[in-house]
Amino acid sequence: MAEEKKRTRRANGESAIYLGKDERWHARVPMGYKDDGSPYRRHLTRPTRKELVDEVRRLEKQRDEGSARQPGKPWTVAKWLEHWVQNIAKPVVSENTYDGYEVAVRVHLVPGIGKHRIDRLEPEHLESLYRRMQSAGSKAGTAHQAHRTARTALGEAVRRGHAAKNAAALAKPPRMEEDENEVEPYSVDEVQSLLLEVNKRRNSARWMLALALGLRQGETLGLRWSDVDLDNEYLKLRRNRLRPKYEHGCGEAAPCGRKAGYCPARVQVRRETKNTKSRAGRRAVPLPGPLVVMLRSHREAQARERAMAGNLWTESEYVFTKPLGGPLSPNTDYHDWKRLLEDAGVRDGRLHDARHTAGTVLMLLGVPDRVIDQIMGWEPGGAARMRARYLHVTDPMLKEAARKIERAIWGVPENLAVDKDQDNEA
Repeated sequence: MAEEKKRTRRANGESAIYLGKDERWHARVPMGYKDDGSPYRRHLTRPTRKELVDEVRRLEKQRDEGSARQPGKPWTVAKWLEHWVQNIAKPVVSENTYDGYEVAVRVHLVPGIGKHRIDRLEPEHLESLYRRMQSAGSKAGTAHQAHRTARTALGEAVRRGHAAKNAAALAKPPRMEEDENEVEPYSVDEVQSLLLEVNKRRNSARWMLALALGLRQGETLGLRWSDVDLDNEYLKLRRNRLRPKYEHGCGEAAPCGRKAGYCPARVQVRRETKNTKSRAGRRAVPLPGPLVVMLRSHREAQARERAMAGNLWTESEYVFTKPLGGPLSPNTDYHDWKRLLEDAGVRDGRLHDARHTAGTVLMLLGVPDRVIDQIMGWEPGGAARMRARYLHVTDPMLKEAARKIERAIWGVPENLAVDKDQDNEA
């Protein structure tokens, strides 16, 4: 049968297929309505009717599933990412999360893939970007941050109909080397070396909260005296201290020529603290007796500092402050940690490694998982995953397991196994 050459009348909502004067087959596919309420149709053309019908069916399927591109000029990747990070992500995510998104968008994604149309972006474009980033010296973790940001932003674009697929969800990020994120918790001997040095320093209890209880930096620096109950020996964690962010206050007429953080008239544009984002993060943590003693001593030392500073003291309710009061800066706190490690003669490590150390010590002591989850602030649904990440099997634990196997299989008395271990250590 010869292919139809006339338009046929269609019911509302059906696609119209016809042969045009140019001897090509054309279709008008209803796709919904524009912002002004007028109908929106997509025009397709193919050399044969069969090719056109196949394409019409594909487009109708996308329309019915809600994944077809909406009317209007297509977004470029750069325009979408900039719109997404400022107008969609910023109002709903935490300041720290936004900072990570903003850097990934501005530094890596927009320069790397920004010129592509969002509905024509392919996984290979992203994979090529990740390779270029690593060739330029970026770590795999940085590429992963860019990948996660792209996946989140493009996922929103798909949900809103600006793209049919999420190219980042299909792309393969670079492989993370096993030792790149490997953490070796501090041993009991190293913790004791740190304790000896900590006792010589101002704000000494701050570091023992990290090493003994695994408090995050933001949780510790955001702690207020109203959260601490020394009589009942516990503290409540309710908020996190945020990293300060500044803008120039000097004005365009007389710019200081420095970075905003060093401007003499700098203006703080970020709130000091935010409430913990999860229910598990808002928790009560028991205080060991020596920590209670340290915190009592710290409160007395802070009262003496306040009295000596007089009018120079910046009043606040924070447990850990600067020498003249006011909240500690996370950046200053980080550098204090590095000096502490150096002065104690302990190997270098991240401040967050203290949290890994605390979790591992709790496991070594046989503390039940549910109690570890409470102290560390892990959500019940993800607690098993977090334990696998933070609790590390140490050499003493492996030796103890070997002794138990030895006693169970070979019947070696416990005291003999212990004596043998002591001989080996000697």
